[in-house]
Amino acid sequence: MTEGVRMNSKKISINMFSSADKVAGQGVGSAYQEQVNLIREGAKDLFDVHINNWTKKTDIQHFHTVDPQFLLKMQNRKAVNIAYCHFLPDTLDGSVTLPLPLMKAFSQYVVQFYKAADRLVVVNPCFIPDLVKLGIDRSKIYYIPNYVSKDKFYLKNKEEKLKIRKKYGFKESDFIVFDAGQVQTRKGVLDFVDVARLLPEFKFVWAGGFSFGMITDGYDELKNIDIESPDNVHFLGIIPREEMVDMYNMADVLFMPSYNELFPMTILEAVNANVPLVLRDLDLYEEILFDHYLKADDNLDFAKVLNDLKNNPALYQTMQEHSKAISDFYSKENVLEMWKKFYLDAYNEKQDK
Repeated sequence: MTEGVRMNSKKISINMFSSADKVAGQGVGSAYQEQVNLIREGAKDLFDVHINNWTKKTDIQHFHTVDPQFLLKMQNRKAVNIAYCHFLPDTLDGSVTLPLPLMKAFSQYVVQFYKAADRLVVVNPCFIPDLVKLGIDRSKIYYIPNYVSKDKFYLKNKEEKLKIRKKYGFKESDFIVFDAGQVQTRKGVLDFVDVARLLPEFKFVWAGGFSFGMITDGYDELKNIDIESPDNVHFLGIIPREEMVDMYNMADVLFMPSYNELFPMTILEAVNANVPLVLRDLDLYEEILFDHYLKADDNLDFAKVLNDLKNNPALYQTMQEHSKAISDFYSKENVLEMWKKFYLDAYNEKQDK
């Protein structure tokens, strides 16, 4: 059994609270589903998992989203209260547009929510200093990375890949540059289109839509982007998650010009299919991707990197191997052990008080 023994032989009960799956096409919902399935399937001998059960008393309450009703539920101090930190207040810039007073109030509320938890889990260690600056006790912040199942996201064979391309109207010879995410300013969707203009012989494919409708940042500018983009750009809209494995197997490269991320599920999904990564040169990637990706800062450099990747088979193979290395590191076994130890330690700590 995992280190950190329980106080007795009974299973520890965990109540997972989330509204993330109510909005299609956002990474938080994917991360929530993967984490719950990981614990349910990989640690069923230790934990009894419940979902949004408002009446059952459990040992641990794990809040995946910051809904106001969850803050009320967190007032139950008999249970261990765990909050997931998928974003910081300043990372909302470029995602949604709200009146300034409302945005300020929401930012203050988010900090209050995080402070109310017994433990706070971040998906990227580079955000820990920012949380400390917001007044959150460093000792209660823990880093556990996101995880993606290799049973759901995996490398398909050549014949299957060709069938997928044919389904979406692409040829075997097409070099497909892919990205997935909400159509919003922060995700760099305008840069994605601009780079496509520089590489007219490439096919650029974006899976995702306006998950937050008209309050999406840049909505007025972006709402007609599929019509105004060049012919080599294809916006597919929101693709059901169970079909996203096809998207990565259709792609030659994952190109993410996003300006702000935590730990993108898109990256973890893509590397499971050995897809090379081309990303914006952001500090937050350094600690979690170990330089196993190609990077650039502006659109001309992005175009050069993508062109080099297409025309240099040795470089392409090397970057496929780098993606596989990321996939191997964030394995089910590694991340599951982190969660087991975390939950057991949290439970035992509460029992000792």
